Amino acid sequence: MTDLPASPAPAARALDRKDLRTLSLAALGGALEFYDFVIFVFLTESLRQLFFPPDMPGWLSTLQVYGIFAAGYLVRPIGGIVMAHFGDRSGRKRMFTLSVFLMALPTLGIGLLPVYAQIGIAAPLLLLALRIVQGIAIGGEVPGAWTFVAEHVPPNRVGFACASLSAGLTAGILIGSLISAAVNTWFAPAQVLDWAWRLPFLIGGVFGFFAVYLRRWLSETPVFTAMRESRQLVQELPLKRVLREHAGGVALSMLVTWLLTAAIVVIILMTPTIVQQRFGIAPSQAFLGNSLAAFCLTLSAVGAGLLADKIGRARALLIGALGVLLSSYALYYDLNHGAQHFLLMYALAGTFVGVVGVIPAVMVAAFPAPVRFSGLSFSYNVAYAVFGASTPPLLASPWMRGLGGMAPAYYVMAVAAIGVAVALYLLLRRPPSYVGEAPRA
Repeated sequence: MTDLPASPAPAARALDRKDLRTLSLAALGGALEFYDFVIFVFLTESLRQLFFPPDMPGWLSTLQVYGIFAAGYLVRPIGGIVMAHFGDRSGRKRMFTLSVFLMALPTLGIGLLPVYAQIGIAAPLLLLALRIVQGIAIGGEVPGAWTFVAEHVPPNRVGFACASLSAGLTAGILIGSLISAAVNTWFAPAQVLDWAWRLPFLIGGVFGFFAVYLRRWLSETPVFTAMRESRQLVQELPLKRVLREHAGGVALSMLVTWLLTAAIVVIILMTPTIVQQRFGIAPSQAFLGNSLAAFCLTLSAVGAGLLADKIGRARALLIGALGVLLSSYALYYDLNHGAQHFLLMYALAGTFVGVVGVIPAVMVAAFPAPVRFSGLSFSYNVAYAVFGASTPPLLASPWMRGLGGMAPAYYVMAVAAIGVAVALYLLLRRPPSYVGEAPRA
């Protein structure tokens, strides 16, 4: 097919009021949806006691809950590929709204589920089914959101746009952590197991439908509108072109996604449960530390995006990956030596997890506009399905537990080293960037 120039992307300029409104609404909606997806892992202790036989060993029921949590990651490519296909062919906004609707329904459903004592083995099976629907929804949400905001702003503000959306997603983690802490603080353990565990899911369902309402006020991206008006939308299967012409971008995006999964899943999502089970830290203290880490992450993600716009994506990625490597070691070293500085170390680790503000800008730049949603979605979701789904069961396995209390840090450090290697590759090889280029059909 002959390449035809499309309308150019927006020129370098400052963000205007319309840009800021779009970024704010997208970030808020993303926060509400991501809360729905992650609240599950904060309630691991309650879910394992309620949805599995009481005589099942604790480690095995924990592994089962982590397995159900991981199922949400395994099906992400399905939702991501399907929604990205229509996002590249029919528009970003439609899929952006559909994904949040598909998240709200199962979250509300989990809050209404009967438990094992009431319906036996059907309880975990229903929990698994609803988790799968959540995974399909989030598979389209996250890459779609990054594509949406990146195409609404000028090229010199893509780092900040992607980071603001990432900050919104991590704010959803913070909301989940705060609500989990509140439930464990305000209610006795017996009350939590009796009924209070349902509250975060019911609240999440309401959050989700509110996010659907918010997205009514968003408009289609200028980049997609320009391609549609000039009839330059990709005519073949978008994913087919991605795999044929942009395999390098896929590999690059998968590697940086691995860093994102290790940082978010281990440091932010799993550590509250790990510190309770392995280091005897009280739930209230664990969730306080997690709330501090998530708060620092939300702020630092925005800072990382600003840094990427100022010094370049590769340098910002290098700084962030090195920070994750060192701070994860410091956090678990402190935990293994009495946890005297637990809150401080957790806040520091959360700050460097802000590298997730840079990662989407790296991925957005790896694919041209006509196949950007499909390329980003396939790379991100397949990598998350492999690494995100395998991480919780891996860390809960007897083999990893046999490595001692530093095992989670060793895993994160190894993946962060891969992130450092990717950053150095970007600095030394300087592969092409499609940010700011005219779309081509």
